[in-house]
Amino acid sequence: TPQIKIMKTIIIAFRSIFRRGRNGLIRIASLSVGLAVALALVAKVYFEQSYDSFTPDVERVYRVQANYKSTDGDKSYSQTSGAVVVGMKDVMPEVEAATRFTFIGDNSVLRAGENKYTGDIILGDTSLFDILARPILAGDAKETLARPMYAMVSSEMAQRMGGVGQAVGKTFRIEDRPGKTITIGGVFEAIPKNSHMAYDVVISLASISEFTWDGSLNWLGNDRYISYVKLSAGAKEESVADGIERVKEKYLDKARLSQSGVEIDYTLMPLDGLHTSDKDVRQSMWLLGVLAFALLFTAVMNYLLIVISSLVNRSKEMAVHKCYGASGRNIYARMMAETLADLLVSLAICAALIYTFRDAIASLLGANINDLFTLQSCLLLAAVCAIVFLVSSLAPGYLYARIPVAAAFRRFSDSKRRWKLGLLCVQFIAAGFFVTLLAIVGKQYNYMTANDPGYEYENIAYCSLSGLNAEQRGNVLEEMLRLPETQSVTSADYLPLEGFFSGNNVRLPGDERDLFNIADLYSVGSNYFEVMGIRIAEGRTFTEGAGASREVMVSRSFVERMQAFADWTDGVVGKSVYISEHSRGKDETFTICGVYDDVRLGVIGSQDNRPSAMFRTSGVAGNIIVKLHSLTPEAVATVSERLASLLPDKTVNVYSYPSEMVNRYGDSRKFRDSIMTAGLATLLISLMGLLGYTNDEMNRRRKETAIRKINGATSGEILRLYLAAVLRMALPALTIGCAVAWYVSEGWLERFDDKAALPVILFLAAGTAVLAVIITTAALNCYRAANENPALNIKSE
Repeated sequence: TPQIKIMKTIIIAFRSIFRRGRNGLIRIASLSVGLAVALALVAKVYFEQSYDSFTPDVERVYRVQANYKSTDGDKSYSQTSGAVVVGMKDVMPEVEAATRFTFIGDNSVLRAGENKYTGDIILGDTSLFDILARPILAGDAKETLARPMYAMVSSEMAQRMGGVGQAVGKTFRIEDRPGKTITIGGVFEAIPKNSHMAYDVVISLASISEFTWDGSLNWLGNDRYISYVKLSAGAKEESVADGIERVKEKYLDKARLSQSGVEIDYTLMPLDGLHTSDKDVRQSMWLLGVLAFALLFTAVMNYLLIVISSLVNRSKEMAVHKCYGASGRNIYARMMAETLADLLVSLAICAALIYTFRDAIASLLGANINDLFTLQSCLLLAAVCAIVFLVSSLAPGYLYARIPVAAAFRRFSDSKRRWKLGLLCVQFIAAGFFVTLLAIVGKQYNYMTANDPGYEYENIAYCSLSGLNAEQRGNVLEEMLRLPETQSVTSADYLPLEGFFSGNNVRLPGDERDLFNIADLYSVGSNYFEVMGIRIAEGRTFTEGAGASREVMVSRSFVERMQAFADWTDGVVGKSVYISEHSRGKDETFTICGVYDDVRLGVIGSQDNRPSAMFRTSGVAGNIIVKLHSLTPEAVATVSERLASLLPDKTVNVYSYPSEMVNRYGDSRKFRDSIMTAGLATLLISLMGLLGYTNDEMNRRRKETAIRKINGATSGEILRLYLAAVLRMALPALTIGCAVAWYVSEGWLERFDDKAALPVILFLAAGTAVLAVIITTAALNCYRAANENPALNIKSE
């Protein structure tokens, strides 16, 4: 029967995988490595594309974005004031539901009795799970989130606490919020990893006054809320836009906004596609897609190269099949069976490789294999494998089907050398591309980690003091000063490393306009500038020993920005400014006592470019900053031990500033390592293809080589004969690969404000390195043929 014939064909194909002369080991190994890396990259791209797809009615859920027009330019923010979605729900019939929440702790320590847990905490209102729906495993979400000091926890957090049933009713306190006890009223299913927003604990928004200022019904300022609306089915874009205008008309104080020179508008951003709308995410997906395609293409080309290299050896076999009645269709079926057998074995090895290196994959791609290889993603990967199968089987089938029957009775001379060189050329282009791209990304990464941020941090360690009272903070500072490892100590509410900061508006006395927005670094210790090595450009630091200081220090860019609004040609020191939040009344101004050189706020590629300002703390600010004589592991351990003895009830984490600076470039490091992995895999596959090509050429030209040696050719001349064709093909291929890498890297480098220089020597070095590996591999493999006894090849006839 046809089924039995198919099974026999497949069984024969499996038996012939490692038959002599077919380079089965190289064929399987290269395809396995290529598939393992490429499929992991494809799964990562799909994972990024599937963000928030688990949300019910995701196409009707929108995040509210606030847009501001002012003298400082046009700005858009993903956070709003607390009352915005409340007003939308009240005024717009198109809004079916509305919610908002605000973070109050990232990676916070929770204490339940003697046990400690860590998690991200938000304050959410009663409608949170109506929009960002998750299955409720225990309790009533609405009732729980309506009660002050009650919370819902994720199933993962509940499991850590002993299980869903055991978690409900338990109480916990947040270590950094002493004296606040929260009761668990319910459990929701944990949020999947492919979500734009993740949290482990949702405390009722009704509890906000226990943790921070209650601006949940504020229309202007306090833009700390992440707000969402769910539109009714069939809501029209025009009616939604009209509804937003009605909301603004009813609730916004237009007179006050006009005085301030500010216009506010709101935009609804679809949750479906919110993640991929980010430019950096799109670039990363595009680059990972390019890497996956290049690697998969290389693996397939190498497979075809090896299969086609067997054409001469298998020509008589195929001709004999035709003599016994095999048609072109039968030849195609045989090649498809052999390709299927190779692919299945390769996929088995591929799965084993992915499982073995699952931790490395999770580290490189930022997601574990359970999240990457879901049912949906596996269906996509199956489609990719189907394409690989068709390409890898149909092309050889076409060539083998064209072998004439006469080949069974005479030597078949068609070597398909152009085919093989072309396929090898594609692989060398890919190898040159990956290695050059790796050199570019590596240079940018090294540039970022070594770049001067405008302050000195080489010997700095720091620790958060949140949750401690003024007396405890003072004791910590004094104790740190006593350590022999300590050079000096200061404190600050925020560190430049932290990135984007809370913003406040700047005004001039007597002027109601908001001139521009600053990155507010809040309070610092009196010797902060000396410890951090921040240069003073003008004036002085804060007055020592002053009580409630009305002084402010501003950055150089603050002064430059102010030039558009004030004639301060006689200098800025001594001038008065109004800064929102700090200036409680219209007449409460601050005097500029000094100007410091701009420092980088955040890291390259994710930095806050606004002007900044700092105020003096009257006590000890939220982070203790210790400058050590030498930042050694032993010194950091000593600081940690002393803090732990001082604060036995607090989880103490002492961070090395240089290490944290490097960690902030983790995404770039992961991208570099991904390219390194893909590059090594591609180079390995290309070298396997090169070995297959040179082996085939040596077998095909044995007698030619023997005759040349008999006529006086040296081993070096024979070696050059084999290498010449490889060199002629490799040089242009590597040039193309380097050019493609430069083009692709230009898109990746766009995300960085500061870029490393890319000299021509970088591209030459990358291309030369790959060329050296190629030539060395080919030379070592051909060395045996160049030195073989010619008599052994002549007598074979």
